[in-house]
Amino acid sequence: MLQKYSFSNGALSETSGSDCRVWVYVNPDNDEKEFIEKEYNIDRHNVESATDPDEISRIEFEDDNIFIIWKRPKNYLSSDNFLFGVSSIGLFLFKDKLVVVLPEDVSLFDQKHSPQFSSLMDIIIKFLYNSIRHYLDHIKAMKIISREIQIKLNASMENEYLIQMFNLSESLIYYINAISSNLTVLIKLRNYFEKHSGETFPGNDERFEQLEDIIIENNQCLKQAEIYSSVLSGLMDARGNIINNNMNVLIKNLTMINIIFLPLNLIAGIGGMSEYSMMTEGIDWRISYGIFFAAMGVLGWVTLKFINRINAMSRQSHIVRKSLFSKLKSWKQSGGSSAGM
Repeated sequence: MLQKYSFSNGALSETSGSDCRVWVYVNPDNDEKEFIEKEYNIDRHNVESATDPDEISRIEFEDDNIFIIWKRPKNYLSSDNFLFGVSSIGLFLFKDKLVVVLPEDVSLFDQKHSPQFSSLMDIIIKFLYNSIRHYLDHIKAMKIISREIQIKLNASMENEYLIQMFNLSESLIYYINAISSNLTVLIKLRNYFEKHSGETFPGNDERFEQLEDIIIENNQCLKQAEIYSSVLSGLMDARGNIINNNMNVLIKNLTMINIIFLPLNLIAGIGGMSEYSMMTEGIDWRISYGIFFAAMGVLGWVTLKFINRINAMSRQSHIVRKSLFSKLKSWKQSGGSSAGM
């Protein structure tokens, strides 16, 4: 999809005519990519990189032209299950026009404030700044979402909320990688303006100062993402333990219920043994049931002894293995020392 914008008196306005200076291609197909390559003499690799989400940020200078591959946050959808992604865009600045290649339909700037531009380069700088603010807004949203999920995790025994936390942690990794690569682009662009002060594009000195501020903003955004990623990953094990603890509490409550009803079931089962009463019909019930309880006690005692013996053998085997491992480790260390001498 092609969108055209005219640029006059410091403002952009969408147009359908041919007198436009900003050409925006949204999710171009193969035919549109071939047209961009031939019409604007842009390398096909750069065109493909503009829609490749795995491409890293970079900047290229060719004569008076500037080609930028930039990483920005993707528009979040409810179906993403709290997985925030990043996408690549292409900004190709020529002397008299700006070609923008977008993988999805996004605004180049905040149209609510009706920004004023003195040149096409100002449009790029404004877009770079807005994308950094977009990162910051998403990071703030992640913090709020994380707190809400934490509240649900405290009373949950399912993995659904834990998976959502993993998605947030993964999203922050993508953000850190994208913001770091964007920083390289900003530094190279700042150095370019510093080198060409007063050349190529009027007002480079002012843009140099603007980029200094944007770099500071980008570094703060990167620092926030790194800190929150570290905190989130550090608490993942604790949050997983919360789910395990909730499950253990449930099992404990169920076990208590079983313990309460087990003697009742045992008494009811013994009292209802009509076959045993029929087999011991000629024996006094006090003697027959006394023998039955004694046999149950002996069987339980034998079972307990058998289980304790198995546990003792298992502990003894573990001690032997640990001792052998310690001796093997000491032998390797002594052998290594001898070899070193």
